[in-house]
Amino acid sequence: MALTLDDVKRVAHLARIAISDDEAQATQTQLAGIFKLIGEMEAVDVSAITPMSHAQDVVQRLREDAVTEPNLREQFQAIAPQVESGLYLVPRVIE
Repeated sequence: MALTLDDVKRVAHLARIAISDDEAQATQTQLAGIFKLIGEMEAVDVSAITPMSHAQDVVQRLREDAVTEPNLREQFQAIAPQVESGLYLVPRVIE
């Protein structure tokens, strides 16, 4: 797909970007290079390649699922204003 100078100026106008003729020409050249690269990538036959979930073969390091902190619930609830059946009671906010 070839972009004309008018296409670049129109896109710049839609994006509310002020662009001079020299900047439009430079942008057109850069976009042409990007479209050329995309065309080369589309030309590659990838039908024999299986999809991957990640670009690298990574394995997540997992730690042992073990309790590392002591249970201090009784101490925390001892200083709470209101507790019932192991739950903190709070004032009603919505009527």
